Amino acid sequence: MAGAIASRMSFSSLKRKQPKTFTVRIVTMDAEMEFNCEMKWKGKDLFDLVCRTLGLRETWFFGLQYTIKDTVAWLKMDKKVLDHDVSKEEPVTFHFLAKFYPENAEEELVQEITQHLFFLQYGDYDPSVHKRGFLAQEELLPKRVINLYQMTPEMWEERITAWYAEHRGRARDEAEMEYLKIAQDLEMYGVNYFTIRNKKGTELLLGVDALGLHIYDPENRLTPKISFPWNEIRNISYSDKEFTIKPLDKKIDVFKFNSSKLRVNKLILQLCIGNHDLFMRRRKADSLEVQQMKAQAREEKARKQMERQRLAREKQMREEAERTRDELERRLLQMKEEATMANEALMRSEETADLLAEKAQITEEEAKLLAQKAAEAEQEMQRIKATAIRTEEEKRLMEQKVLEAEVLALKMAEESERRAKEADQLKQDLQEAREAERRAKQKLLEITTKPTYPPMNPLPAPLPPDIPSFNLIGDSLSFDFKDTDMKRLSMEIEKEKVEYMEKSKHLQEQLNELKTEIEALKLKERETALDILHNENSDQGGTSSKHNTIKKLTLQSAKSRVAFFEEL
Repeated sequence: MAGAIASRMSFSSLKRKQPKTFTVRIVTMDAEMEFNCEMKWKGKDLFDLVCRTLGLRETWFFGLQYTIKDTVAWLKMDKKVLDHDVSKEEPVTFHFLAKFYPENAEEELVQEITQHLFFLQYGDYDPSVHKRGFLAQEELLPKRVINLYQMTPEMWEERITAWYAEHRGRARDEAEMEYLKIAQDLEMYGVNYFTIRNKKGTELLLGVDALGLHIYDPENRLTPKISFPWNEIRNISYSDKEFTIKPLDKKIDVFKFNSSKLRVNKLILQLCIGNHDLFMRRRKADSLEVQQMKAQAREEKARKQMERQRLAREKQMREEAERTRDELERRLLQMKEEATMANEALMRSEETADLLAEKAQITEEEAKLLAQKAAEAEQEMQRIKATAIRTEEEKRLMEQKVLEAEVLALKMAEESERRAKEADQLKQDLQEAREAERRAKQKLLEITTKPTYPPMNPLPAPLPPDIPSFNLIGDSLSFDFKDTDMKRLSMEIEKEKVEYMEKSKHLQEQLNELKTEIEALKLKERETALDILHNENSDQGGTSSKHNTIKKLTLQSAKSRVAFFEEL
C-alpha cells in the first residue's frame, strides 16, 4: 500500500516537473521550421535556438519579425516571447529576416550561410536542364521592369539564359557576393523608411540604414535631402510620438520630429540602436569571436578551393574518359561498317570475277568459231575461183558470189579481231578483279585481327608535389591527396583573390554592355518618377558610389543641417 502511494506521488511529481510548452513556426527566406518552446522562454532563447539550427554565428544582422496591426515589429531579446503582442494561436509565427545590413558585404559577411541568407540563388547553368522555356515560371524581373522595355518574354529569356550560361561553373558564394555588391550600391539598399513631420508640420520621410539617419522628400526615396551619420549622433530617445535626436556636438541644439504611431517610434529606436552599434563596431578592432570566425572562414575557403579544384580535375578526367569512350565506340562502329563494306566488296569481286571468267571463255570460243568460219570462207573463195565458169551468167553470178564471200570474209576477220581484243580486255579486267579481291581479303583480315580498343596513352609525367595524383581503375577514378602547408594555402587564397577581382571587373564590364544593349529598347514614356531619378543618379555616378553621395550631404556642419531640417 505504502509502495503504491509512493509510486503515485513520484509519478505526480514527474508530471508537475514537465514544463508547459507552446509551438512556434519560424519562416526563413527559403524554409519553415517548428519548435516547442517553454512558456518562460525569452526572445533570446528562441532566437539562439533558430541560429543554432541554421548554423549561424553572425547573429547580429538578423532578428525575428512579426506584425502588429499592419505594423512591423521585432522580437525583443530580453522579453518573454508570449509577452509580446503576438497572436496566441499556435503555432505562433515569426519571420527570420535580416534586420540590419552591412556597409560592405564583401568585407563584413564572414560565414557563407550569412551571405546565403542575404541572397538565395538557384544553382549553376546546366544545358540539359535549363532548356528553352525554363524561365517561363520564374519571376526574375518585376512586371514594371518588363513593361518598361520593348522586349518579349522570349527575348528576356534568351538574354538571361545566354548570360547564365556564360557564367557556368561559377561558385555559388561568388555569384551571391557579386549580386550583393551590386545591390548594396543601389539607393534604397538596406533603408527602412518612416513617415515623419518636423516641427513645422512638413511631411517627410526618415530613412534608417547602416550609415545613419537620412531625410527624404516623400516623392523621392532615392536621394536624401540631408543626412546625419551615426558618428555625429550622441543620443536618441522618444516620448510618445515625439522623437528626439541629440547631436554629438553639445553646442548644437537637439532636433525633433513626430511619427504617426507610438509603436513606430519603438521600431525606429530599435533600428537606430542596432545600426549605431554596428556602425561603431565596424570601426573598432575585430573581437576575438570575429577573428576566430574569419580564420575559420579562410580555412574553410581554402578547403573548398582545394575541393573545387579536385572536383574540377575529377570532372575534367571523367569528361576526357567519356570522350575517349565515345571515340572508341565511334571507331568501333566505323570499323564494323568498314568490315561490312569490305565483305560486300569481296563478295561483289568474287561474283564479278566469275562472270568475267565465264564471259572471257565464251568470247574466246566465239573468236575461235569466227576464225574457223573465216578460214572456211577463204577456202570456199579459192575453190570458186578455181572453178571454170563458161557462160557469162555463171561468171557474173560467180563474181557476185566471190564479192559477197570477200565482204563476208572481211567482216568475219574484223569481228574476229574485235572479239580477240575484247577477250584480252576481259582477261585484264579479270586480273584487276582478282587483285581487288586479294586487297579486300587483306583488309578484312586486318580489321578482324585489329584490337577493339587502342593501347592506352603512355603514362603521364609525374605531377608536381602540390597537385593530387590520381589512378584510373576500371570505370572509376581514385585520387590520392597530399597534405598542404598553410603557406601554400595562403598563396592559393591570394591567387584566387586576384582571379576573383579580375572576374568581378569583367562582370562589371559585361553588365555595362548588357545595359547598353537593352537601353535602346527602353520605352521612355513608361518610365516612372523613380526611374528618372535613378537614371539621373546613375549619370552623376550616384549608383556606383552611394557612400560618396551620403558623404557630400554631410560636408556642411551638423548645425546647418539641423537648421535646414527644421526649415523644410
